[in-house]
This record gives sequence, structure tokens and C-alpha cells, in this order.
Amino acid sequence: MMPFASRLSLLRQINPWVIGLLILIASIGFLMLYSAANGNMAPWAWKQMLRFSIGFVIMFVVALVDSRTWMAYAYPLYAVSLLLLLGVEVMGFMGKGAIRWIDLYIIQLQPSELMKIALILALGRYFHKRTLEEIRRLPTLAFPLALILMPTLLAMRQPDLGTAIILILCGSTIFFAAGVQWWKFAITGGSVLAAIPALWTLLHDYQKKRVLTFLNPENDPTNSGYHITQSKIALGSGGITGKGFLQGTQSHLNFLPEKQTDFIFTMFSEEFGLIGGIALLALYSALLAYGFQVAMASRNSFGRLVAIGMTTTVFLYVFINMAMVMGMLPVVGIPLPLISYGGTALLTLLIGQGLIFSVAIHHNVRMGWNP
Repeated sequence: MMPFASRLSLLRQINPWVIGLLILIASIGFLMLYSAANGNMAPWAWKQMLRFSIGFVIMFVVALVDSRTWMAYAYPLYAVSLLLLLGVEVMGFMGKGAIRWIDLYIIQLQPSELMKIALILALGRYFHKRTLEEIRRLPTLAFPLALILMPTLLAMRQPDLGTAIILILCGSTIFFAAGVQWWKFAITGGSVLAAIPALWTLLHDYQKKRVLTFLNPENDPTNSGYHITQSKIALGSGGITGKGFLQGTQSHLNFLPEKQTDFIFTMFSEEFGLIGGIALLALYSALLAYGFQVAMASRNSFGRLVAIGMTTTVFLYVFINMAMVMGMLPVVGIPLPLISYGGTALLTLLIGQGLIFSVAIHHNVRMGWNP
């Protein structure tokens, strides 16, 4: 066992610029939550700052844990996350029209967020040390497919379409990074397209309405199309330089719904304009570039796949949220990383970043196969 002081010294290997980047993005979130409350720290900004502080410490703890330990506990963590998802069916409570949370009295836990981490760890362990020939055999893919489908189906039951999409896309990315051939993705994609009529019947009414609103938001601008219509107005009114901090009319006159969560990027763009939006994209791009750099530097497949999976998760959060509020995708309730208000999602992202740091610190570790 490595002495505690020696473990702490490992933190010096973490790029300080990335730490500053995380704090900067989170600080932008604090400012926007302050603005969303019309210049007040309550009820969102101070809670988010407290959650970030706790998550920041947890991130460093995760970073100090050896990658071999994370691989050893990958399946147990997946099993616990799956049981929590099943627990939502029994003791979950309703929030925003869906049953996604478990009340632990201290915090309200959203197990689907934890599953995003557990799935990546489990897939990374499964594909670790498997030869390319094994990966290209169809029977080899049955187990990892089951790992993806079980939580995806449970997320759909809540219903949580956004999480289901992220689980599928992130899992597919790991499949590709592990060496699964293109033609298998093509066949799977074609099968999904062919099954769209059947899948449509499985969607809840509000989900169907969101898709129809995405296709034609002007059809019902005061009801189902209200969110995206107001979002586009706010985005456009920000112009090149924005209206200024605390000066957004759509948000502060309460025309913009969910301004502290799903539509916080809209409020940010209204106040800081196109320039602010591009600057925020640049910050996220730098964070993503670091994640992929860590993945490429890893000398073991588990670390490489975990870093790719966690970085892809951040990318999907950013892409889906921004595309959603601009009307390029249906509204599916995906938060903007480190900026949107929310405890479990924030903790998930910081734990994921801690895992990327762990891969960076232990990138030279050569792992044996743990059956």
C-alpha cells in the first residue's frame, strides 16, 4: 500500500490548467444562477457552490485511486447502480413529470446519473485485454450489449429519454474505440431506423409532443412550442455582444422557462451574446481535448476506454444541451456541464473528471487480466 503522503504527491501530476478550467466553467455557472435569481445567491447559486466544493474534493479522491482498483470494482459498481435504478421503480418519487429520484433524506439521488459512470467502467473492464479477433466475433458482444440495454430500458421506463440516449451513444463510442467494425454499427443503425414506427408507439405522449414540437415549434407557440420559441427569441436578442450581466429581458421577465437548468445556456447567450457563447464553447473544447489526450497517452486499454467514455459523456452533455435550446434537437432534459443547477449531475461530471485524472496519473500502469 502506498503511504498517504506519497499518494497526495501524485496530485502534482494533474495539469493545473485543467483544474483552473473546471473552476472557471463552474464559476460561470455560479454567476448565471445568481443572475437567474435576479441578483440573489438564494435559492440556487449558494447551493451549487456548496455542491461543487464537495464534488471537487471527491474528484481528487477519485483521482488518487489506482486505475487497477477501479477496474477491479467496475462490475460491483455497475451492479449497485443497476439495483438503484431498479429501486427507483419501488421507492422513487415524482419530479418534473418523471420518477427518476430516490430520496436519501440527505440528498435526492438520481441513479441514472451514476449509471453513466458505472457503465463506462464495466465496458472498459470487459474490453480490457480482449484481442481484436475476439472483439470482432458477434458472440463476444452479447454481454456488453446487455450491459447497455438493461439500464437503457430502465431509464426509458422512468421516463428519461435524455439519459437513455447518452447511455446508448456513450456505449457505442466505447464499442468503436474497442475495435468493433463499422459494418456492425451500420446494420444496427439501419435496424433502429426500420424500427422507428414501432419505437414511436412506445414513447409517452409528452415525448411524442416534444418530437412534433421540434419538427414544427410554431404550430403551438403558446403551449408545447413555448419553451423552444422563447429560447430562440432570447438567443437572437443577445446579438453579438449580449445585453449585459443581469440585463437579460427574456429570463428576468420570466418568459424563459427552466432558466436555471436546461435553458441556462440561452440565458447566458442573451446576456453575453455570440462572443460569450463562443468563449464558453472554447472552454469546453479545451476540457474535451485534455480528456482525449489522456486517453491516447494511456498504456492500458482500460484507462484509454474509460477516459474516452468520460470525455464523450461531457461532449454529449454539451452538444445535446446547446443543440436542444437552439431548436436543433428535441428537448430531452440534458443539463449543461458544471453550469446547470443540479446535484447528482454535477457530482457525476466531477467523478468522471476524477477518473480521467486517475488515468492520467496512472497512465504507465500495465494491468493484468482480472477474470
